[in-house]
Amino acid sequence: MSKRDKLLQKLKNNPTNAKFETIQSLLLYFGFKERVPKGGSSHYTYIYKGIIITIPKHKPVKTIYIKKVLALLEELNLIEKE
Repeated sequence: MSKRDKLLQKLKNNPTNAKFETIQSLLLYFGFKERVPKGGSSHYTYIYKGIIITIPKHKPVKTIYIKKVLALLEELNLIEKE
């Protein structure tokens, strides 16, 4: 099992207290394009084949955003569904 697979499994089992950088690296690994916020915003936008997801850069990332990322990755068949 690769390091990335272990990380995904950890996030699926306990989607709390994840670092923004962890979510960021996962999305970039799977081919999402990152749009950096302008001005005073702290929300990063990720785009993949016309699908947009926005993640606020807070420490830690809230559980709801982690669940949304995992659900989106499953829906796009980028990771296995459980």
